[in-house]
Amino acid sequence: MEELTTATTALLDEDLTRYTDTDFVELMRRVEAVRARLGAVSHRLVIETSDRHLPERAGSKSLAKYLSETLRVSMAEAGARRRAAEKLGVFHFVHGEDREPELPATAAQQAAGLLSVEHARRIMTVMDRIPAAVPTELRVEAEQLLAQHACELTPEAIVMVGESILAHLDPDGTLTDDRDRARVRGITMGRQRIDGMTEISGLLTPHLRALLDAVLAKGARPGMCNPADPDSPSLATRAIDPKHLEAAAGRDTRTIAQRNHDAVAAFLTATGGSKTLGSHRGMPVSVVLTMRVEDLDRGSGHAVTGSGTTMSIPAALRLAEGRYPWLLLFGRDGVPLYLGRGQRLASRWQRLACVARDRGCTFPGCDAPATMCAVHHLIPWAHGGDTDIDNLTLVCDRHHAQVAEDADDPTGWATERMGAHTRYPGRTGWRPPTHHDPTRRHRVNHRHHGDELLGPAIHRLRVKQDAGLPPPPLRQ
Repeated sequence: MEELTTATTALLDEDLTRYTDTDFVELMRRVEAVRARLGAVSHRLVIETSDRHLPERAGSKSLAKYLSETLRVSMAEAGARRRAAEKLGVFHFVHGEDREPELPATAAQQAAGLLSVEHARRIMTVMDRIPAAVPTELRVEAEQLLAQHACELTPEAIVMVGESILAHLDPDGTLTDDRDRARVRGITMGRQRIDGMTEISGLLTPHLRALLDAVLAKGARPGMCNPADPDSPSLATRAIDPKHLEAAAGRDTRTIAQRNHDAVAAFLTATGGSKTLGSHRGMPVSVVLTMRVEDLDRGSGHAVTGSGTTMSIPAALRLAEGRYPWLLLFGRDGVPLYLGRGQRLASRWQRLACVARDRGCTFPGCDAPATMCAVHHLIPWAHGGDTDIDNLTLVCDRHHAQVAEDADDPTGWATERMGAHTRYPGRTGWRPPTHHDPTRRHRVNHRHHGDELLGPAIHRLRVKQDAGLPPPPLRQ
């Protein structure tokens, strides 16, 4: 590593103007080859991370999550590295044998610096699309062809080569079966953007497509389920007057995509509070909204759902129309008022109180929303801990397993309620094991409470503005 660092430093200090054009192009190619080989090194590092069980020991819920937090890369990049290691890396089994790469030709060319990380990922995508019914020898030949062409073509061109190979392997599309459709099915919701919107993508099986088509056939017709038109017919309307619908359609200015969106929203709204959906972690399968009284009075600000989604107060009130309202009051410090129970399991009300207070898993750095959490006793029930709101907190399953039975056990995490004179009163404090932090200093999770980090900064800025001081200069 010292030699690699030294070489990189030398390149940063190198006078590039002294190179001829030919030598400069050769330098760029050599640097690119090193980058490609470092991609192959990454596979080894990812596999070694897994073999050492570092994510489990650190309390991370997945290998990708651990890589993201440790290396400060995005979850998308961490997930891509994990998938690449699975396809292109050499895995070591306990009994001493090695499992060779699933895509050996691609792995060999990348290790030689002949194809890039992006090339390898495009090849993986093409190979994943080959139907399961294609014979193994043809699959092997396809991968070898892709790896060979990747040494000469751009990643975009490799996709075109891959399309040609797929067309040759399954010209009529008859080899694709339910195994292939089940393998590639999925729906992905991206992170909520700053404007509140969320991107969604995925592939639907014919079964789900048929179910969705049935909803859209009625709900996405012009004039139906229009949130901007109070006279628009809804999905619950049994017998729709044709003239009424025609009039509503005449007022409808939405696009097809917007009508599809509103139809799905109307369908989920109609079923979101249905008792047939049962409960999840002790709460009904329904939307749980948390908002501050002052925001409600002003009609501005935002509300937070149990899954961590934010929305404006007006939008939250529209969503709550016709629902069963549950009201929870907080003290000035943001701590719920006393809510106790003489049983081990938390009541529905106590779970709702935890959702409103904690908003998600309280383990430091965890982004699991409240809908993915269980209620944890800070002082265990078996050790005399009460099922009272001040002894309860939200913890996801992954981090619940990290809590030691004995709070004084230095090998595990310990939880307790932060006192009134601490920096974060009423919050759940986590004390790490000694191998993680010898001082076992308390930590809290800021992932669901960004306002507490931004609030002091805004306060300092306002103090400076009131004092007539200039704002800090913009970074160049």
